[in-house]
Amino acid sequence: MTPAPARRGRDVPALVARAREGDARSVARLISMVENGDPKLGEVAAALAPYAGRAQVVGLTGAPGVGKSTTTNELVKALRGAGRRVGVLAVDPSSPFTGGAILGDRVRMQEHTTDPGVYIRSMSSRGQLGGLSAATPQAVRVLEGAGCDVVLVETVGVGQAEVEIASLADTTLVLLAPGMGDAIQAVKAGILEIADVFVVNKADRPGADATYRDIQGMLGLGERGPGDWRPQVVRATAVRGEGIDDVVAAIEKHRQWLEKTGSLRLAHERRAAVEVEAIALGTLRARMGDLRDGTALSKLAAEVADGAIDPYAAASALLAELGEHPGHRAV
Repeated sequence: MTPAPARRGRDVPALVARAREGDARSVARLISMVENGDPKLGEVAAALAPYAGRAQVVGLTGAPGVGKSTTTNELVKALRGAGRRVGVLAVDPSSPFTGGAILGDRVRMQEHTTDPGVYIRSMSSRGQLGGLSAATPQAVRVLEGAGCDVVLVETVGVGQAEVEIASLADTTLVLLAPGMGDAIQAVKAGILEIADVFVVNKADRPGADATYRDIQGMLGLGERGPGDWRPQVVRATAVRGEGIDDVVAAIEKHRQWLEKTGSLRLAHERRAAVEVEAIALGTLRARMGDLRDGTALSKLAAEVADGAIDPYAAASALLAELGEHPGHRAV
């Protein structure tokens, strides 16, 4: 990204134009508008729409301490060596008390901060479950609009519930490490379903071969039709940069499969569906908040508590207050 110019106003077309030219400050301001739910967010989304789907989105997930940040750092290095422009969105957990986050990835990736072909942004999860921030999909759109060839999305790393990344990324990497649990943990976590590539990191440690065999064995139990993708299993020691070329090759192999089978288009449509649904639900929640501050919800809640009406009837009445069809029933 180019050096930041002097501070300018929030002229969305101008911000997008400067972001397209690689201006880091404009990219940062657009992502901040996305994170903060700026009133001009609709205008931002409209300006970015023509550039959607141009970047390869790669998600990295796994348990805390497995080496996600180190692997991300090495992937950036390898991708930059291939001449590709890279964006990184690193989602960090937010404090339940202060709402803040320790943005550790900015510390670990300092060697890339002066590279104009790399943009790194740490984002607080803000209590969002699933390992991502609610603003992550739109932040990806910003980086696509800024001309990134690859966007790496590193999740919080909270454990077994962290599967939301699969709906956002074209290719999902699940990182494992020796000593992080047996193969049954992989099944419990649901990662066999979301992983396109398994990376057995810290492969120089005892137990790495056993972890590799366990995952291969579990994959062998899965049912796949002819032509279906079989997740790759790659060994790496990211802290020394070993095996990273194999990880990049596995990502590229999956990308080629997606394009050859038409699955990439389907993945983008699924991603868009999730994004549209999230925006619609967010709007509905905001309108619900307005009713909660008024009397409609309180009155209905009192009637339910008294047994005068049932919760489903109350929900239908609330939807009617929101302007929805009275016949729609909450489930």
